[in-house]
Amino acid sequence: MKMHRLCSGNHSNLFATAQGRRDFLQVGAMAGLGLTLPNLLKLQAAEQTLAMPAVESYKPIATSIIHIYLPGGMAQHESWDPKPFASPDYRGPFSPIKGVTGEYVGEKFANIAKILDKISIIRSVTHGEAAHERGTHNMFTGYRPSPAIKFPSFGSIVSHEQGSRNNLPPYVAIPSVFAPEQGSGYMSSAFGPFALGSDPADGNFTVRDLATPKDIDQKRFDRRRSLLGAVDEHFRSTEKSDGLAAMDKFYTAAYNLISSQQAREAFNLASEPAKLRDEYGRNAAGQRFLLSRRLVEAGVRMVSVNFGGWDHHSNIKGAFESQAPQFDQAFARLIKDLDERGMLDTTLVLVSSEFGRTPKINSTNGRDHYPRVFSVAMAGGGVKKGFVYGKSDALGGEPDENPVGPEDLARTMYRLLGINASKRIVVENVRPVDIVNGGRLINELIA
Repeated sequence: MKMHRLCSGNHSNLFATAQGRRDFLQVGAMAGLGLTLPNLLKLQAAEQTLAMPAVESYKPIATSIIHIYLPGGMAQHESWDPKPFASPDYRGPFSPIKGVTGEYVGEKFANIAKILDKISIIRSVTHGEAAHERGTHNMFTGYRPSPAIKFPSFGSIVSHEQGSRNNLPPYVAIPSVFAPEQGSGYMSSAFGPFALGSDPADGNFTVRDLATPKDIDQKRFDRRRSLLGAVDEHFRSTEKSDGLAAMDKFYTAAYNLISSQQAREAFNLASEPAKLRDEYGRNAAGQRFLLSRRLVEAGVRMVSVNFGGWDHHSNIKGAFESQAPQFDQAFARLIKDLDERGMLDTTLVLVSSEFGRTPKINSTNGRDHYPRVFSVAMAGGGVKKGFVYGKSDALGGEPDENPVGPEDLARTMYRLLGINASKRIVVENVRPVDIVNGGRLINELIA
């Protein structure tokens, strides 16, 4: 995937003209941006929409969101919904621990147990998709997969509806886009995630293409930008093309990102105090979660950060022991960090996975795919503190109270962000599609 969300590579020529003119149209690539006018025209054309009826607007409670995704399907018994009084073949290999609120969490969530008074847990999430790709689609879009249409991810909707702040991309993926379901779906790829291209836990971490090429100083960079402007003005004046005039915003966004010291500094993880980096953990979870806090603090609207692989069909004890402590340390420190900085009330944090695991331990001491009931955690951004919503049955096999579908979760998340999920977006100038189809607002979860 290309670094900049507007560059897809392998650019086609949309103009039936001579090669010399195509060379002019690719001035953007000379500046190290990887952008071409034809590609941007394609993106812009895809965004022409029909007027839709206005919907009620909401004042946002959360001004940004960090979505932590744990791919593979985290087991609810070993994490957010342990069953301390069940038999060992259901309870699993660990002894659940009681947190500050009196609720139990998994044994490997020792740090999280101390901050349960700052978060909410939903223990009754349910859907019907037991395949990884389909479950991931549910939990990134609020929609079941469809053969007829590709739905956009939460981040792409946020990008489309709210745009950028402080010269920063509205939607960032850390460390990269790990699944197509994180993308823009039926929307232009202009609303897709800005992917880092490297892991913040790496010692030589840098964001690819964020700086101008080493052999191009600021004066030269500005001169190339002026040249590109001259070429654009020539074609606007000779062809009177609305498309050429409208695409200025794409170039502006690209140049602003590369030339803005504020934007570059947002990604500068090295500027964080060594002590705080240690407290988060000098590992994948710790440094990814710390960078996500830096980005929302700087103005990014949504950060999608993934960590680990939780598809534990066998030896769930060893697998959890190797990954859960990293997550436990980093997540607990993230919540405390946001709280200490006065950011928790305006930053929504969501932790999810594509589904849960079977309630009974299998013959290889693991758990298999299980979408019938599982858990997610939420914090900040208008969510109640120290609260548990929904309930699974005694063995963790079915919702026992207040089942929550992906569409309910999505509608509630959008409401906290000030987005009306009943709004319709027109696809290909023909088909209006709801941001969320159905679902209910989980009012009990909102503070």
